[in-house]
Amino acid sequence: MAVDMNMKVLIVDDYNTMLRILRNLLKQLHFENVEDATDGTMALEKLRGDKFGLVISDWNMEPMTGIELLRDVRKDDTLKHLPFIMITAESKSENVIAAKEAGVSNYIVKPFNAETLKSKLVSVLGEF
Repeated sequence: MAVDMNMKVLIVDDYNTMLRILRNLLKQLHFENVEDATDGTMALEKLRGDKFGLVISDWNMEPMTGIELLRDVRKDDTLKHLPFIMITAESKSENVIAAKEAGVSNYIVKPFNAETLKSKLVSVLGEF
């Protein structure tokens, strides 16, 4: 099944510079339909109000963290199958385990580049 390059991608980070970097990397990979949210609460509102094909979220945000967002997405019957990639500066194994237990699709440790992002996207979405 081919990846729909027009699908909406939601990027979630409370740091505007990171949102800009992610948007640019996704654009390099030909994902043009990108929306953003600056915290988990805003992300959840957007996810419930529109159809997205992928979520890429930072872990460390206030007031709702990326892991809390992931848990809420997985509890929601209409969203629970949504591919979800977590980004974090923490590579501690307990964080990776917590994310896996919460149902994360894949995990990216900062810093990363377009190749790393593409390999994670391919593992979650398939070749594109």
